[in-house]
Amino acid sequence: MSVGGLAVRASAVVGIAVAQLRRAPGRTALTVLAVTLAVLSVTLLAGLGIGVIEKGEDGLDSADRDIWISSEPVDPAASGTENPIADSHGVTRAVTARDDIQSATPIAMHVVYVGTEPSDLERRSAVGVHETHDGFDFEEGGGFELDQEDVEAASGPSPDEVPSGEIVIDPRIAESHDVGVGDTIYVGASREGEGAREFTVVGISGHHSQYLGSPAVTVPLVDLQVVTGTAGTDRATFVTADVTEDADRDAVRDDLAEEYPEYDVRTSDEQVEAMIEERPIVLASGFTLVGLAVVGGVVLTANLFVLVTSQQREQLAALRALGLSRWLLAGTIGVQGLVVGLLGGLVGLAATPPIAAALNRLAASVVGFERLLRTSPEVYAAGFLLAVGVGTLVALVTGWRAGRYSRIEHLEE
Repeated sequence: MSVGGLAVRASAVVGIAVAQLRRAPGRTALTVLAVTLAVLSVTLLAGLGIGVIEKGEDGLDSADRDIWISSEPVDPAASGTENPIADSHGVTRAVTARDDIQSATPIAMHVVYVGTEPSDLERRSAVGVHETHDGFDFEEGGGFELDQEDVEAASGPSPDEVPSGEIVIDPRIAESHDVGVGDTIYVGASREGEGAREFTVVGISGHHSQYLGSPAVTVPLVDLQVVTGTAGTDRATFVTADVTEDADRDAVRDDLAEEYPEYDVRTSDEQVEAMIEERPIVLASGFTLVGLAVVGGVVLTANLFVLVTSQQREQLAALRALGLSRWLLAGTIGVQGLVVGLLGGLVGLAATPPIAAALNRLAASVVGFERLLRTSPEVYAAGFLLAVGVGTLVALVTGWRAGRYSRIEHLEE
C-alpha cells in the first residue's frame, strides 16, 4: 500500500473515532471522568505509599547528623525506648574530644504523663534534646537551649529538680489542655502524678510528633532524665555526632565501632536502613499501597475501555458490514482510547496537586504527619502512562476482538 493510501486510511480512522466520540458526548465525558479517577487513584495512592516509606528517612535527615551511636533494644513502635546508652554525657564528651569529630550530643526518648493537674495526667511521648532548632517550625513561642552548666550537671550528682523546666508541646496537646506559651504544665513518670514536675510552655510545635506518629513533647534532656528517674545513670537512646569537614565519615564510623564494641555505630544512611528494617509493617504498607495503585489503575482502565467498546457493538457491526477491516475497527477504538486517555490523564494530573495538598492538611491535623502524600515526577509519569499507554493499548485490543465478533446479527438486535 502506498504512503498516500496509508494517510487516507489513517485520516478515515481518526475521523470515524472523533465522530463516535462526538456522537455520544455524555458517554465521552463520563469516560474521561473515569480515566481521571483512575489516574488519581494511581497518583494519590502511590504518593501515599512513597510518603510512608520515606517518612522515617526524613526524620533522620532533619536531624542532620553524620554518625549515630545506639544499642538494642530500641522499640520505635512504642514511641519510646529503654534508653540503653548509660553515661551518655560521658560518651558524648569522649566522642567530642576526637580530632575528627566536630560536635556530638545525646538524645533520649521516653513515655511520660502530661497534664495541667498533677492528679490528671495522660500518656505522651517525650524527646529529650539539648536544644531546639529552626526546623521545629513553631506555631507559637520558641524553643530552648540549655546553658553549659545544665548540660554538665549530668556528669555530677543527680539533680533532684529539673534544671530548666521548659517544654515544647504539640498543638493538639495544647488544644486538649487549653494551654499556651507561658502556662504551666505538669510532667511525670506515672499516671498517678507522683513526682510530677512543673514545666513552663515555651513553644508549640509538632516537629517530633510527625516522626513518632503521636502528639509528643520536647524537653531538655537533663529535665527528662530527672522526671523519668534516669539522671543517675544518665541514660539516652542515641549519641549523634558530626564529623569535621576533612574527615572520612566511614572511617570515623569504623574507629568508633572499634572503640565502643558494645554499641551499634552507623552512618546516617545506615541508621535509616536499620530503622526501616525495624518497621517491616510500615515498609510493607508502603509497597502495598504502591502496588495497589498500579494494579487497581490498570484494572479500572482496562474494564472501562472494554465496557466502552461493548457499548459500540452495533456501530462496529455496521462498519464491519460496510467492509471495514478488523484493523480499521481496532484503529478507531484505539484512537478513541488515545483521545480519552490524553484528556483524562491531563485532567487527573492537574487535579492531583490540590487534592494531595488537601489530604496532607487533613493528615497533619488528624494524625500529625506532614507531607504524608509525596507526588514525585515519577508518580505523575506513572499516572499519565496508565491513562495514555494502557488506555490506548486496551482500546486497540478490545477493538480488534470486537471486530471479530461484530456481525450483521447485532444490527438486528
